[in-house]
Amino acid sequence: MKKTSLFVAALGSGVLAATVIASATAPKEKGFDAAIAHNAQKMIDEGKKTFRYDTFGSEAFWGDALQLHKAVAGAKNGGVGPGVSPKTALAVGLKVDVDALPAALKKQIAAGKVNLDDPATTVALLKLNAVVGVTAFANADGSVKSMGIQCALCHSTVDNSFAPGIGKRLDGWANRDLNVGAIVSLAPNLKPFTDLLGVDEATVKKVLASWGPGRYDAYLNKDGKALTPDGKQAGTLIPPAFGLAGVDLATSTGAGSVTYWNAYVGVTQMHGMGTYFDARFADKEQYPVSSKSGAWNTREKPDRVTAKLAALHYYQLSMPAPKAPAGSYDKAAFERGKAVFNGAGKCATCHVPPLFTEPGHNLHSPGELGLDSFQADRSPTRMYRTAPLAGLWTHQKGGFFHDGRFATLPDVVNHYDQQFKLQLTPQNKTDLVEYLKGI
Repeated sequence: MKKTSLFVAALGSGVLAATVIASATAPKEKGFDAAIAHNAQKMIDEGKKTFRYDTFGSEAFWGDALQLHKAVAGAKNGGVGPGVSPKTALAVGLKVDVDALPAALKKQIAAGKVNLDDPATTVALLKLNAVVGVTAFANADGSVKSMGIQCALCHSTVDNSFAPGIGKRLDGWANRDLNVGAIVSLAPNLKPFTDLLGVDEATVKKVLASWGPGRYDAYLNKDGKALTPDGKQAGTLIPPAFGLAGVDLATSTGAGSVTYWNAYVGVTQMHGMGTYFDARFADKEQYPVSSKSGAWNTREKPDRVTAKLAALHYYQLSMPAPKAPAGSYDKAAFERGKAVFNGAGKCATCHVPPLFTEPGHNLHSPGELGLDSFQADRSPTRMYRTAPLAGLWTHQKGGFFHDGRFATLPDVVNHYDQQFKLQLTPQNKTDLVEYLKGI
């Protein structure tokens, strides 16, 4: 036994020594290769910081203008109204980053010693930068003076590892729990919206309430269309921001690339201080609101967005589509479904693996897809993009397609089976759904 132990110890030492020697003698990047490697890591680090924490100066809108921070804090904490407790915040889909919580606070929460019904606790969490996608700015006396938002508000969630709504960040995942409309409607001053849209406050609140969890209308402040022709809400589902490397157009109607959309959202939706230009939104017929407001040619000073776009773009493209958890789909059916996807289902014609969208210009007319043109007509493209499918399992809540019109994956498969007259068998359809759940 002693000889064997000595042999194993010697073998282990030899392996360790070999590893150290190999590491020391491994060729290191030199010249421009080294510059590329350094830049890649620098861009990811800067982009992550921007995605998670940069408000782009949006506090001038959400805090100074709308005074949303006052509604969150409540009258007892220097604001107005009852305030927003942690329980309420979690109920409307806001998430808490467990890594931002001090160890002592985590122990207190776990022991039930923190009052989650008190808005003061929400204010404390905001000051810790623990609320994903939201930052509070404090006065010298500790009271909250303003509030801004980040990309992560809509396009991140948490893994619930500590408690429901509290866990480690999952950047790029769509927050389909987030009720944007309910949160915004709390603002004491909605005049910026009523003035822009030319409607009263009651109408603004009605529109905001119509969206529900996981939805937002990114074109409302361009075309003013708050409802569909049949009277339903006009918001679309919050999309994921991962799995977009190699994908031409970034949104359901393909208005532009990832970095285009970052500029559009950062300046015209988050209301950050920056530059945004797209003459397509100056069209008076298609975009009466933005053509009048001049939002299509925004030139804010100082510009706090443009310098962040490159690294933000880089970080987003580094986000892989998450792998489906083991046991979340039938492996045998997955393999059969893969054959259907690439064969009888003709899915791979447009959703070309491994991008699961077309390499090149990935747009199609509404008629080709068997869809109405309402959302397409709100976009400068008037078309719909072939959505990349990897990681689909992470954003099933709220339904599928841009507006959630199909509640389940079988509904999606049945739609395309009818649209393209595929004549898939029931078994084909079942297997195809398992493949979609697993990619």
